[in-house]
Amino acid sequence: MSNGRCAIGVMAKAPQAGRSKTRLCPPLLPEQAAALSAAFLRDITENIALASQSAPIDGLIAYAPAGSETLFDGHLAKGTDLLLAIGTDDMPADVTGFGRCLLHAIQGMLAQGYTAACVLNSDSPTLPTEILAQAANLLLQQRECVVLGPAEDGGYYLLGMRQVHARLFADIAWSSETVADATRARTAELDLELVELPIWYDVDDRAALLRLMDETRAPVAAAGLVPHAAPATAAAIDRMGLRALALPPLHQAAE
Repeated sequence: MSNGRCAIGVMAKAPQAGRSKTRLCPPLLPEQAAALSAAFLRDITENIALASQSAPIDGLIAYAPAGSETLFDGHLAKGTDLLLAIGTDDMPADVTGFGRCLLHAIQGMLAQGYTAACVLNSDSPTLPTEILAQAANLLLQQRECVVLGPAEDGGYYLLGMRQVHARLFADIAWSSETVADATRARTAELDLELVELPIWYDVDDRAALLRLMDETRAPVAAAGLVPHAAPATAAAIDRMGLRALALPPLHQAAE
């Protein structure tokens, strides 16, 4: 039992070429995208461990598919547990696609006895550590609320709760710009208090990748928030020479 603690489960696939961060190919090669994915996992789980110094947090990897457990070896912070989150057969009919994995992860963490549980994306290695601590403290200090970390693209990077609310994952057009708004609507339907965290960004396209490279070169506080340094990501970027991607596209250079 882990009563009085908050679990944060990172929704992740094992880093494999051709299966990891495919939306970054191009400009990356599949092998580069997989290496970057592995670095993200290291930094995100280390970030959760850092946040646990300010709040009672345990970090997990909510992974898929089954059988890929060993592929995470060497890529996670010490003490990070694994939790299978593939969506069980008894899911509500209106929970589909990625929503089944998210719901399965929340169910699994709360079933372990945690007072609260959050699902966290695997695309934001520079997310400020204080945001993770804030999410956990909000959930643990209030009797019932939903915590939402909205992403700049209209999705969310974090969703946390104290009880399983399957409706929060129902009838959602996943991977669209309406995800956060739909989640807000579901929260209102359930008459739950919604607490929103500062907005952050996902690294899922060239523009976001360039922004990430800037942040890992020289993290700059914005609106009082200090980006996580993401040292593993910074090292991977340098090792693979990805900072050359900051050059303008050929058609722009010729203008």
